Amino acid sequence: MNKEAEIRARLMAVFTVQELEVINESSLHAGHGGDDGSGESHFRVRLKASELASLSRVARHRAVHKALGSLTHEIHALALELS
Repeated sequence: MNKEAEIRARLMAVFTVQELEVINESSLHAGHGGDDGSGESHFRVRLKASELASLSRVARHRAVHKALGSLTHEIHALALELS
């Protein structure tokens, strides 16, 4: 399973997803720091989930990082847009 699909699967397993978009932005960072040549180093996640609605911005980010677990160590950059 590629990282984009794994991100999607892990988030859907933990949250009641209302909207989810996982965007691989690795090509925008080719040759820059953190580009490992895999084409799977930089991602943007747009997530709307009922569990996140009442949380602070920091708590939302922590919840997503917890859901992704060890996968966060395999990604150089993860931009989060959460609601």
